[in-house]
Amino acid sequence: MPADSHGSPDNPLAGMSFSPPPAADLPLHPEGWEPVDYPHAENIPAALHGPTQSLDGLTIVVTGLGVSGFPMAVHLAERHADVIVVDGDAERDLSEWETILSVFDVDIRRGPEHVTDLPASAAGAVPDLVVTSPGWRPDHPIFTAARARGIPVIGEVELAWRVRGHNTAPWLVVTGTNGKTTTTSMLASMLTAAGLHAKACGNIGQPLIEAVLDPAAEVLAIELSSFQLHWQYSMSAHAAAVLNLAADHVDWHGSYADYCADKARAYTNVAASCVYNVDDPATRRLVEDAEVIAGARAIGFTSGMPAPGEFGVVDGVLVDRAYLHNRQSTAAELGSLDDIAIAAGNPGAPAAPHQIANALAAAALARSIDIPPAAVREGLRTHQPADHRMAVVAETGGVRWINDSKATNPHAADAALAAAESIVWIAGGLTKGADLTELISTHAHRLRGVVLIGTDPGPYTQVLSEHAPAVPLVRVDPATGEGEATGTSGPADETRRGEAIMRAAVAAAADLAADGDTVLLAPAAASMDQFLNYGTRGTLFAAAVQDQVS
Repeated sequence: MPADSHGSPDNPLAGMSFSPPPAADLPLHPEGWEPVDYPHAENIPAALHGPTQSLDGLTIVVTGLGVSGFPMAVHLAERHADVIVVDGDAERDLSEWETILSVFDVDIRRGPEHVTDLPASAAGAVPDLVVTSPGWRPDHPIFTAARARGIPVIGEVELAWRVRGHNTAPWLVVTGTNGKTTTTSMLASMLTAAGLHAKACGNIGQPLIEAVLDPAAEVLAIELSSFQLHWQYSMSAHAAAVLNLAADHVDWHGSYADYCADKARAYTNVAASCVYNVDDPATRRLVEDAEVIAGARAIGFTSGMPAPGEFGVVDGVLVDRAYLHNRQSTAAELGSLDDIAIAAGNPGAPAAPHQIANALAAAALARSIDIPPAAVREGLRTHQPADHRMAVVAETGGVRWINDSKATNPHAADAALAAAESIVWIAGGLTKGADLTELISTHAHRLRGVVLIGTDPGPYTQVLSEHAPAVPLVRVDPATGEGEATGTSGPADETRRGEAIMRAAVAAAADLAADGDTVLLAPAAASMDQFLNYGTRGTLFAAAVQDQVS
């Protein structure tokens, strides 16, 4: 486990510079790297290390032709590997990507018939390696077949770590159940304010494989999901934060314990700082169990008064009591709660507790590479909040309309509901087996009304009837607007799928809301039953609100 930051006052990062990179590729595993058990790791081709070695003679399967799969396939094909890309979706228009890949003679196989078993090359060669896009389940038949043959399966993070060559940009990693994107974008803003060429990448921004190949990058702010962490084992981040832990994607991982274990991979072999949430003891336990590079420290963050070795809040001021020589008696001022409200896109409003946590985690990561306090403050003030995350869409007639479509699980919706006092809640969707009891019972007193979307209302109605029986409930008929997004010729416009559902939900919410209320889209569920994704769900909500209030 990392050294407790209450110990030696020496900052292991003091004097760190961003000098030109050395000519030689960095070692795959830095000195002090603790071995990690990973299936068939010994069979990963050695030629993969570094960005320029030829992969001629290797057959590599890439699963998924999306924002991760496409750049991975391009990179591998550029290095002369025989690349096969498989994707079960044959309907999306990917002609531009397919044209580019055809230049490199990539074998593209799309359709459900191509993802039932491990493919061989046109010449009958068995693959040497499978590289997967995030989200493909570990029990997928392709991976099962690969493991049975001793063929390793890795993801974008493992590939990027191996091909980074002599790129010395520190990896600052953010994961957790909720708040990852906001924390990562806050971190990138702080790094940029310090004058560094920073890349926000991974699960947001630029694909990681592209970011590590950018010679101008001086530091990487990397958001990683549990899916991405599952398929890697070599990464040795400079610093990593696990923001919080709650049951999510359990169907994919198999159990909550396995989900937490994959999140814990962010801390494995960290070189400098393991950042954890003091107010979420589960994250500290992950740090305590982590095998790290000797000298790495545990750095806590809390929305309350920080102890030595922690970040926290004192009289409305964000402070650092970790990266200081005399942290037992002093603290560095980093900004204020007002700065966090600005960073969240709500200047003048009270800073929400989850946004305070996000800002402190970002500051702890930024300070791990000796970013000055003034850059933390300026980074918060200049931060541009991401779409669909507690975004104020309109304020009219005393009613505030907020889009938090990113709240795709109860843990995220809990933070959103806690930020207002009188709420008309638009909720519903694919709950993925999550239990809504604690969420609804905790916030029942805030609910002025509930509007349910989604194809299956059962998980909500049952709990609402028990814990909020007097709250008015409106159910939007799932059949509303069926076929509206389909043109007279050609397929439906998926970005408009659910448009009529959302218009009906917004109209119902308007009928329920009164002066002083907040209408909050924070569904506590995934979106794919009625919408293309959470982004289009939020976009359709914002458009419907503008139509409603205009």
